[in-house]
Amino acid sequence: MQRLTTYCGRDALAHPPSVRAERPVIRARLLRGVALAGSLVLTSVAVPASVAAAAPAQSRSHAAGSQGAALAFDPSRYTTITVTVDGRPLQVRWYKEICYVANPVAAAAQQPGGPGGGTTTISNTACGYQSMNVFVPESAFGDQRAPIYFAVNNSGWMASYIRASVTVGAAYNSATSNVGAALKAGYVFVDVAGRSRGLIGADGSFPGKAPAAVTDAKAAVRYLRLNDTAMPGSAERIVVNGTSGGGALASALGASGNSAEYTPYLAAVGAAGIDAKGRSTLRDDVFAVNAYCPITDLGNADIAYEWLYNALGTRDTTGQNLSPAAAAETAARFAAYEKSLGLRNPDGSRLTAATMLATIQQEVVRSAETYLKEDPAHTVPPLGGTFQITAGGTTKSYVNDWIDVDTATRTVRSVDMTKYLAFVATQAALKTTPAFDAVGVAGNTASRTETNLFGPPTQMYLNYTEYSWNHNDVPGDGSGLDDTGLTWKQYTAQPSTTVDDQIHLINPMDFIGTKADTAPNWYVRHGTRDRDTAFTVSVNLDRALAADKQVEDLDYRLAWNQPHAGNYDVPEAMAWIDRIVQKAGDPLA
Repeated sequence: MQRLTTYCGRDALAHPPSVRAERPVIRARLLRGVALAGSLVLTSVAVPASVAAAAPAQSRSHAAGSQGAALAFDPSRYTTITVTVDGRPLQVRWYKEICYVANPVAAAAQQPGGPGGGTTTISNTACGYQSMNVFVPESAFGDQRAPIYFAVNNSGWMASYIRASVTVGAAYNSATSNVGAALKAGYVFVDVAGRSRGLIGADGSFPGKAPAAVTDAKAAVRYLRLNDTAMPGSAERIVVNGTSGGGALASALGASGNSAEYTPYLAAVGAAGIDAKGRSTLRDDVFAVNAYCPITDLGNADIAYEWLYNALGTRDTTGQNLSPAAAAETAARFAAYEKSLGLRNPDGSRLTAATMLATIQQEVVRSAETYLKEDPAHTVPPLGGTFQITAGGTTKSYVNDWIDVDTATRTVRSVDMTKYLAFVATQAALKTTPAFDAVGVAGNTASRTETNLFGPPTQMYLNYTEYSWNHNDVPGDGSGLDDTGLTWKQYTAQPSTTVDDQIHLINPMDFIGTKADTAPNWYVRHGTRDRDTAFTVSVNLDRALAADKQVEDLDYRLAWNQPHAGNYDVPEAMAWIDRIVQKAGDPLA
């Protein structure tokens, strides 16, 4: 494996019954753990009722044959547009709003607005959330070997309506724009829309419930594979790019290649490569993942977050511990969860709650020293100096009281973790407790947390973590102990429960190291100033990938002085993509 540090013997991922609340039990009815053998699935599966409800009733019966004419690519249906990359004109063929499934879920014309609230009107209600825009630069017009840069845009795990990153007359700088860099490199650029939380169906339901986002991404990959010989670019060289929720989606897609567990969901939307008997005849594994600040492992994200910001008293120090009892109860679950993963650090030591802070500290040191050695002009403020940080158009100064750098050797002398975490929590205020599953807890119905990613399409939201389920106090929302009379453990023990399946099917950690075809190449970045998800999440993802023998090239790092953001290192990321593509050789060989 090509990576920055050498890993040696690791334990296999273990999911003991004692931590079932954090790691859902595998359910036989969804064929968990069954993976594709080669490119074929030999097991027939039934479509879950909650998924079938999301597909048009009149077309569900023939969804299996969707790999035929309904999903055929038409090479002649494009518009030629001209853009500028690095000051030079570039012709691009735009294949507009290709519907990549045979049974798209109809959406309401009025959809929720952005962070400011309100609504937005969409024009493509028929397939606007299950379409892709394909942009082919002139150098790739007849090139079936060109990599496909597959961009997912579901930040915050929100549904992503079809978008066009390449627009007529636009100018791009390949040093700062991943779009411009991809076009300049001769890559086919694909903008992929996908269902997810917040989506309102034409019938008033919520058809974006997990695992819809992963299902749609897989369906898009299958479309590209079905039409590989007719389209420019190679479906054997798909590089998935995403940030935040998009980084998590890219990771889930990259980890779960060809898993049969998604087959019934793919059949419901009429994805390519599902035959009349419900068997898969196409692959949905990908070549590479380029993920920024991935918000993965949502079932344990609250646990990781509260542990990180309470282990050294960060919430108390920064005056952000409004729910101390909830924070303490949630954080207390972290040690058992981390132990259950059975991960190891590069030196072979076990990664546990006892070693996690030291591990994060080492990653921060590596981040700073890498940054300093990349360019002689790069500097880190001395102790007592100030960080100048601009956010939302406003620049503020923050005293450096946490990292001491030797300017002569350009190395880090020390990092004070208590003060470092306080710095992270000060320059961007911490999330509430719970951070990711807050709806329904303490009367909160206005939170924008990921709670509405779960539950049936007929229900607005459903708590998906043990703490939030047991502490839901909103009567009549259909979620929690108060409405069901069941604790989380009792609820998830019911054969009819599906929320634990939903958690599992969007979590890459549950597929890495299994028989699923994990992508061989990974580039993962998480900013050292990112307070949106715990650093433990990306560290665990890295260590799990390092232990997977299918992974050949893993480039993980905390990105120095970066917030919750992505594509801030375009030249570095694109150089990595070019290297792994060259190393892999001719995809048609």
